[in-house]
Amino acid sequence: MRFYKFSNESAIWRSLAFAVCVAAMPLASSAEPMHAIAMYGEPALKPGFEHLPYANPDAPKGGTIRLAESGTYDSLNPWILMGNPVWPIFTQPGLLTESLMMRSIDEPFTLYGLLAESVDTDPDRTWVEFTLRPEARFSDGTPVTVEDVMWSYETLGTKGHPRYTAVWSKVAKMEQTGPRSVRFTFNTADRELALLMGMRPILKKTQWEGKDFSQSGLMPPIGSGPYVIDKVDAGRAISFKRNPDYWGRDLPVNKGLHNFDEVRFDYFGDASAMFEAFKAGETDMWRELVAARWDRDFDFPAVRDGRVLKSEIANQRPSGIMGLVMNTRNPIFADWRVREALIEAFNYRFINMTLSGGKDPRITSYFSNSELAMKSGPATGREAELLAPFVAELTPGTLEGYALPEGGERAIDRTGIRAALKLLEQAGWTVQDGQLRNAQGSPFAFEILLNQSGSAMRSSSETRQIVDIFVESLRNLGIRPQVTLLDSAQYVERTNNYQFDMTWYERGLSLSPGNEQLLYWGSAGVEKTGTKNWMGMKSPAAEAMIAEMGHATTQEDYRAAVRALDRILTAGRYVIPVSYSPISRLAHRSNLHYPEKTPLYGDWPGFMPETWWQEERK
Repeated sequence: MRFYKFSNESAIWRSLAFAVCVAAMPLASSAEPMHAIAMYGEPALKPGFEHLPYANPDAPKGGTIRLAESGTYDSLNPWILMGNPVWPIFTQPGLLTESLMMRSIDEPFTLYGLLAESVDTDPDRTWVEFTLRPEARFSDGTPVTVEDVMWSYETLGTKGHPRYTAVWSKVAKMEQTGPRSVRFTFNTADRELALLMGMRPILKKTQWEGKDFSQSGLMPPIGSGPYVIDKVDAGRAISFKRNPDYWGRDLPVNKGLHNFDEVRFDYFGDASAMFEAFKAGETDMWRELVAARWDRDFDFPAVRDGRVLKSEIANQRPSGIMGLVMNTRNPIFADWRVREALIEAFNYRFINMTLSGGKDPRITSYFSNSELAMKSGPATGREAELLAPFVAELTPGTLEGYALPEGGERAIDRTGIRAALKLLEQAGWTVQDGQLRNAQGSPFAFEILLNQSGSAMRSSSETRQIVDIFVESLRNLGIRPQVTLLDSAQYVERTNNYQFDMTWYERGLSLSPGNEQLLYWGSAGVEKTGTKNWMGMKSPAAEAMIAEMGHATTQEDYRAAVRALDRILTAGRYVIPVSYSPISRLAHRSNLHYPEKTPLYGDWPGFMPETWWQEERK
């Protein structure tokens, strides 16, 4: 790391130059700066609130929580595409780095000031301005400055992961408007941008001078959050210790949060090893994703004697999408009838009974379990109006309504197989000498790529079991796919570059979807690497609905646009969906506690370990 010392003289010149710049700046807006900003309506918490409603301000501080991750890591920079990073730095908001504003997970989409003491914008949200808190500090004690903010935004927008670059392209101008203020002016009419600009991690500019930000590595980033990186055991473990000098510990948004002295993440080869470690007392918490296992596999000694408790936490967030995604960049999946045929061949009822005892409901749309989900039957009202200009390109079922096949109770669903064969024949594929081929005699061949470490929501053994049942069913269609298991690093490399035919796919969705939807489904991701558009969809209709979501000024118009997008995605038949759980099942050490009031999003980033604490039960 390089350190620079400026003389008093250069500091004077910088101050004079700043004064000149400020004098030349336009006058500030007459709008009243706010403590918070909501996507629609007013923030639930008024100025002067004492703490977030789902935090316990009296939670004791101290102790260690040991959490588990699957796979490995080779980078401490999660803000770029390269490398296999320590995801907790990115997925645990406010752990190491902070943003200008903080999201409340008890509201669909509302931000409250964190590094920024206030936010200001115009009625049409064509610009947004943030004013930093004067007390904001990095963990090394240096102040968080507007220069750090502007450098972070430009660097992330030009050298960072695609999740940042897409939004940055909509910023026409970034300018310093005061000693602690920065304004972003947009080139696109999109009301969500004012909020998104408050959610970028703020990094310390001088730490990165002379270094290539786009390269992965194990340099510990300097942040302003409540924790600092303590110990790094590359690829195997990482621990964060609470910063006793954390500048923001007394802010209302932080009261009752960040209660552990140490947060440790240990890495394991797969979910099975993680579970065994939890049973043995080597980790403190386990998220069970399968209802049948929740009922069946938690009769070990620590549960029986009360050292481990089972908690169920409800939520009202969308199911998102989870299942096997088909890469339409491969010509065999370009025809919707082929994709529908494979959905018919996937015997969901039997698979669900085998894996979860049939207890969890199926994902029937990308926004299941929420008011944003499309309704059954034909599109009506505003939804139909939004979709009408694209009727010629829409997949059958988008306007009329689309429902997934139910499947049968036996391993082979004859009804589904017959329906699949009929669809494949319509698409030009027939069974010839026991193998599915097209008119030119080319076989229907593809690879199913799997991560041997599993995924965030499914263990490797579970996804393999699902795939094995599916592969056996496909034999009845004359299809014999190749199944390939890769380690995490190889899997990330191939999926980032879309080098797969079919793979396991998971995308969590919020109650306020917006610009991130372009990263998931936008046509730029057909060729641009690193996006979440793994299916390779290219749909002007989908992009128009995403734009409409950004333009909407009422909840009704917004909801109609999301439901119309849901129709396009679901009827597109890109993913063979499985089940989801409307609750989180958390098994944890008995000395771990969480507040009685759980947030709207339930067990969501910002809840665990942020709101939890350690205390022996009376």
